[in-house]
Amino acid sequence: MIRYAITSRALYLGSEQEKQAALLAEASRWIANRIDYIQIREKDLPAASLTAIARKLLQTINLTASPTRLLINSRPDIALATNAHGVHLSSSPDALTPAQVRDLYISANQPSPHITTSCHTLEDVQRARTENVDAILFAPVFEKPLPNQQILPGQGLDQLRAACLAAAPVPIYALGGVTLKNIPSCLEAGATGIAGIRLFHRSPEHLS
Repeated sequence: MIRYAITSRALYLGSEQEKQAALLAEASRWIANRIDYIQIREKDLPAASLTAIARKLLQTINLTASPTRLLINSRPDIALATNAHGVHLSSSPDALTPAQVRDLYISANQPSPHITTSCHTLEDVQRARTENVDAILFAPVFEKPLPNQQILPGQGLDQLRAACLAAAPVPIYALGGVTLKNIPSCLEAGATGIAGIRLFHRSPEHLS
């Protein structure tokens, strides 16, 4: 089972500096637990802060010989500058495409990066498959609470199963409302792995 952890410093208390320090500490524990992927998803941070976080985590990965791959959300420029393993792209109409990201790497004389993308519909999944991404995060599988106390409905296991069939041979990682209890159901539906923010918060040792 592939484990794909996504950062969110909003989970931590304190000043901005303290939140970034807590993020680094927790992500370092993920690396120690050999989590397969870490996506830095801190869209509001300035480039300098994102770059510093990425470099520190990559240093930890290299020093510990961990197999963890570090991906930067929507910022191939930072992924290139830090030698991160790749990028994660959204499915929004104005997002960079995998082809555009690969062209940036070609222009920089760098090998093609690892690319994952978010998908929310079967149409998204089919498009991502034709774009030859390395993996798809399909979401939300289960309902999840929103900051405004509303609930985002989940698409359900049947839709996850359909997404896995539509994506093949590209692997699908289930995202959205995934818990320790429903992980087996996601795998039975065809998911190759699981992804999450709160799922990995303070509990990577339970996801071996």
